[in-house]
Amino acid sequence: MLDFTWNIVLKRFTSCTKMTVSTDVEMKNAASPSAEKEKEKKVDVDAQSIQEIKEQIKQIEKAVQTKEQRFVLRVLRSLPNTRRKLTVPVLKTLISDASLTTFLEDEMETDEPSGSSSHPATKSSAKVLPEVDAYIHLLVLVRLIDNKRYEDAVICSNKLMSKITSENRRTSDLIAAKCYFYHSRVHELTNSLDKVRSFLNARLRIATLRNDFEGQAVLINCLLRNYLHYNLYDQADKLVSKSAFPENASNNEWARFHFYLGRIKAVRLEYSTAHKNLVQALRKAPQTAAVGFRQTTQKLAVVVELLLGDIPDRQIFRQAMLRRALSPYFQLTQAVRLGELQKFNEVLKTYGNLFRTDYTFKLILRLRHNVIKTAIRSIGSSYSRITPAKIAEKLGLESPEDAEFIIAKAIRDGVIEATLDREKGYMQSKESADIYCTVEPQLAFHQRIAFCLDLHNQSVKAMRYPPKSYGKDLESAEERREREQQDLELAKEMAEEDDDGFP
Repeated sequence: MLDFTWNIVLKRFTSCTKMTVSTDVEMKNAASPSAEKEKEKKVDVDAQSIQEIKEQIKQIEKAVQTKEQRFVLRVLRSLPNTRRKLTVPVLKTLISDASLTTFLEDEMETDEPSGSSSHPATKSSAKVLPEVDAYIHLLVLVRLIDNKRYEDAVICSNKLMSKITSENRRTSDLIAAKCYFYHSRVHELTNSLDKVRSFLNARLRIATLRNDFEGQAVLINCLLRNYLHYNLYDQADKLVSKSAFPENASNNEWARFHFYLGRIKAVRLEYSTAHKNLVQALRKAPQTAAVGFRQTTQKLAVVVELLLGDIPDRQIFRQAMLRRALSPYFQLTQAVRLGELQKFNEVLKTYGNLFRTDYTFKLILRLRHNVIKTAIRSIGSSYSRITPAKIAEKLGLESPEDAEFIIAKAIRDGVIEATLDREKGYMQSKESADIYCTVEPQLAFHQRIAFCLDLHNQSVKAMRYPPKSYGKDLESAEERREREQQDLELAKEMAEEDDDGFP
């Protein structure tokens, strides 16, 4: 009986083990096709990326043959989309320079899928164009930056600059300009921007002599960013005054230039010019993309507008892409608008590190006087007569003497219309005058007209016309004479018919 039951248990155990083994095999068989599909999908995506980059290379070759820079511009505009598709198999397939493969050796084993081609596609008996070689080298540099391999990126960037400087071809100016930007960016990431300053100055001189407009614009912006990174505002201002920014530069470079110029003018107390430049930077920047640039520019624009004595529109702080970034600046605006010095100090204490990161902390410190002026203006409009001790209590000042000095300065600057009687110890406010009796409305209207005229002039300059196609539809002088002769003959015939109708 025991043997019989033991045999039954053994049979059940063996059947269960067979079932588990079979299910494991089935699970492995089911899992293997999915893994193969993922590999095939990755290979397909890489193949599609390789094909897209090959099409871009054809566009560059076409630009070299036809001397049309618009084909290269089309390729460079798609660089943000291309850099997201860069992988080791893609770059390994495109690279024709053996020295560039050393930068990809660390990632070959991890990123290269099975079945991918390891033979470079651009290797052929024909010589690769310098523009194509520089563009592929630029893609490798971008890949290194995205992977935060900054030391290798510096070496790769130096090799790229040696290639660019050794060639003297006008067809590579646009690609060289983009290479200058990433060369400066790599050294900024490694905290060595001062090492490339002399190189950028030398290339700026060469670009100016060669009328390389895009390269000149990029190099000026890189130098301004270099100077502002080390707070060298005087050198940056001298660079702006001694150089002329090319009018044919792209809108992106114009936006960067206006932003840097706005920062310089704001530090130099030229708030009106700074605000105008920042508005131009926001207008020329991409409206849907470049969110970080728009946030940084809008932060500085809010501070400059507050320094001008104006209050930014509330709608600015409600935009979806700006709401979170401008939240500290919204609290700052409320403190300035209400003239609450204590709230201003609290905001400054809470978000001081953020303001330092945004390079607006020193400008915000200047707003303390504006807060005091606003508070005194509101006090002057609310009270016809008030003592300095009461003003010191409302403003949170240490002594009535400080309030007395602040009132005297506000009266001298024209902030309030009042008189200070020190013997009796009070401030007497005057009746407020009608602002429409002053020149303020005329100045505001003139500012709006100047902005509209400037916008119209820039729109006219930005218009593009097809080259040498304006005269296709125009008739020649001989055709015009024939047409005029036919019109005369037709007029004579019509006159004769009219004469025949009336005997």
